[in-house]
Amino acid sequence: MPRFIAGNLAKFALLMAATSFVVFFLVSASPVDPLSANVGQAALANLSDERRVALEAHWGAGVPFWERYGAWISGLAQGDLGTSLRFNAPVADVIAQRALNSCALMAIAWVASGVFGFVLGVAAGARRGSKLDRAVKAYCFILAASPTFWVALIMLIVFGVGLGWFPIGFSQPIGRAAADVTFLDALHHLALPAFTLSLVGVANIALHTREKTIDVMASPYVRFALARGESKLSVILHHGLRNLALPAITIQFAQVSEIFGGSVLVEQVFSYPGLGQAAVTAGIGGDAALLAGIALVSAVIVFGGNLTANVVYGLVDPQIRKGAHHA
Repeated sequence: MPRFIAGNLAKFALLMAATSFVVFFLVSASPVDPLSANVGQAALANLSDERRVALEAHWGAGVPFWERYGAWISGLAQGDLGTSLRFNAPVADVIAQRALNSCALMAIAWVASGVFGFVLGVAAGARRGSKLDRAVKAYCFILAASPTFWVALIMLIVFGVGLGWFPIGFSQPIGRAAADVTFLDALHHLALPAFTLSLVGVANIALHTREKTIDVMASPYVRFALARGESKLSVILHHGLRNLALPAITIQFAQVSEIFGGSVLVEQVFSYPGLGQAAVTAGIGGDAALLAGIALVSAVIVFGGNLTANVVYGLVDPQIRKGAHHA
């Protein structure tokens, strides 16, 4: 256990360092001029030289990469993520305000896509070649080939604009104070973005679970159980679920990064104020501190998902836990 903890802490530290370095390097190499992107070309043309110099110093325009990155690392060592120039607020405060929205969106979509995809995959694999199997495959292939933003636009047009069942954007009713927003109001605004994000995540786990179910149904112990008169449902519940659960868990936790990436596009389409929308705003405006902070949070989420998967593996399959113990 000490070796396991130490190894994961070292990996986590390297991941954080690499993520922050790459973000600052890409922002420095980007052709985006933070001054013109945030002030505007028209206003920039009318600025005096003194005001221009002051704004360049404020936005860090022209500051060398190593100097900017070193100053940010020095602040991070003291627990300071820096100040978001785009939002004119500490990065930690901006992330804290938007993290709850994003985490709720991703958690609902992640659980829903995992459960729905697993059920569809098992049902299709157990009835290979049936109409249900063909329908599930067609559904998954279409979704796998569809861009997330396109699916979000279709859902918005159909259920938000056409039918009017859901709001067309934001996380709360327009014009209502935050103190007056109820849980049902927030859930109503969250439902369509979460449903859209879960739809996109179903295809991968459903197709992989289907293939694994086909392999399990063709195994000798399943054929023996069927020959004894057990139904397919009984065989899957009593003999197949454990063999199907481990690869499904592997794929499900590997999808954490995909869910986070998809949430960026979904939040943009639905104008949902989360970390994804803040990351796009920071990238367009050259806000390196905020972009690095969001990247670190996303890296923590992905690393935590993979680490949780390793722990769950041992709970699902004792042989993995035994092998890791002997190692």
